[in-house]
Amino acid sequence: MAKTMTLWYLLLALSFVYAATADTQIKVTNNPADKLVAAINENRTAHKVSTLTDNPGLACIALQYIKAYQGDCNAVGGPDGKKPPESQFAEVFAPNCGVEASSLAPITGRFLGCQTKYVHAPEAFSEILIRNQKSLDILYSKNHTQVGAAVTGTDGGSPYFWCVLFSSGKLNNTFTFEGGVAKITKPGCFSGANDECSGASDWSPPNGMWVFATSVLIATGFGLAL
Repeated sequence: MAKTMTLWYLLLALSFVYAATADTQIKVTNNPADKLVAAINENRTAHKVSTLTDNPGLACIALQYIKAYQGDCNAVGGPDGKKPPESQFAEVFAPNCGVEASSLAPITGRFLGCQTKYVHAPEAFSEILIRNQKSLDILYSKNHTQVGAAVTGTDGGSPYFWCVLFSSGKLNNTFTFEGGVAKITKPGCFSGANDECSGASDWSPPNGMWVFATSVLIATGFGLAL
């Protein structure tokens, strides 16, 4: 009886641990796209240029922009570099995100990088996206009012893409979601989403249920040994 009660109390305590873990997963995000926007704003501030508003609708479109390349790194930059047609913004990218086409605004600059090795946001910003004076001119332009960033891998792995879109649109009424909610666009991450990230690497915390299940097995073994 004492063994059974001890095991019961152990499982009860672990259930509270699981609940806390699940709550943490909801509140804590580790989104590299958010960190990319942070790096951009930190650099703009250092050069006495105003920071930009992170627009999740624009960021979602940045993720769709990446997906238009279908994992082809060779199409990014260089002599064989390509760009999706501008018509894709209204006809494909916006609908895929649930962004109202009537709320689209001019794109005033864009960064796009791709490589086979994943690097964290600060390195992606300084080593992949900022390559020359033209990149710096885009970064510090006073024409921008908002920014959106996206990061993803291809089928959850290499190659990895980083994309930043800038816009001169009016705040609060451009790149708005229909019904105020983005469509599910994973795999991949986009800034301002307030969501766990997936698809570019494994940034998510350990799954709470797996931790709980493992703990139950350990507790069961411990209880039986009492």
